[in-house]
Amino acid sequence: MNDFNFYFSLGWEHIITLDALDHILFIAVLAAIYMLKDWKQVLILVTAFTIGHSITLVLSSKELVKLDENLIEFLIPCTIAITAITNLFQRSFTPKAVRINYFLALFFGLMHGLAFANILKEILAKEQSFAFSMFSFSLGLETGQILIVLLVLLLCQLFIQFLKVERRHWVIFISAAVFALSLEMSAQRWPWRDTSESETALLAASRSLVQAPPLPSA
Repeated sequence: MNDFNFYFSLGWEHIITLDALDHILFIAVLAAIYMLKDWKQVLILVTAFTIGHSITLVLSSKELVKLDENLIEFLIPCTIAITAITNLFQRSFTPKAVRINYFLALFFGLMHGLAFANILKEILAKEQSFAFSMFSFSLGLETGQILIVLLVLLLCQLFIQFLKVERRHWVIFISAAVFALSLEMSAQRWPWRDTSESETALLAASRSLVQAPPLPSA
C-alpha cells in the first residue's frame, strides 16, 4: 500500500504542479473545444492520451525506445503548439469535426509518455514490480488529468453559458494563449542551442583572472 501511495502521488504531482505546466497546457488545449455536455467525448479523448503515453511509458522504461531527453523536452511544447493551431482553424465543434483531436491525443500521448518514463526510471527500485509501479503512477497521472479537464470544462461552461461569450471566441482565446506559451517553451528548450559563445566568454574571463598581475603589497 505504501508503494501504491508513493507512485500514485508521484504521478499526481507530475501533472498537478507548476513544473508540469507543459503537460497541463496540453490537456487544457485538448479540452478547450468541449463543453460539459461533451463529457463522453472528453472521456474518449483522455483514454486515447492514456493509451498513447502508456505505450511509450512501457517501451521507454524497458529501454526498448530511446530518444535524447533534451529532444523530448523540446518536442513536447511542439505538440502543444500544433494542437493549439488545430483548434484555431476549427470552424465547427460537432463530434465529426473534432474527431482529429482523438488522433492528436493518441499520437502526441506517445511523445509525452517518453517524458513520464524518464521520471519513472529514475525512482523505480529493482526489487519492485514494474507493472504495479507503472499502474500506480499512471493512475495518479490520470486522476490529475481528469481534474484539469473538469476545471477547463467548468470554465468553458461559465464563460459560454453564463457570461454569454461566443464559443469560438473562447476557443480562440484559450488556444492562442496556450500557443504563445508553447512557443516560448520551445525556444527555451531548443536542443541544438549554440553555447560556444557563452563558453568562450567564460574561458576568456577565466584566463584574465589567471593572467592578472598580483595586487601591490601595502
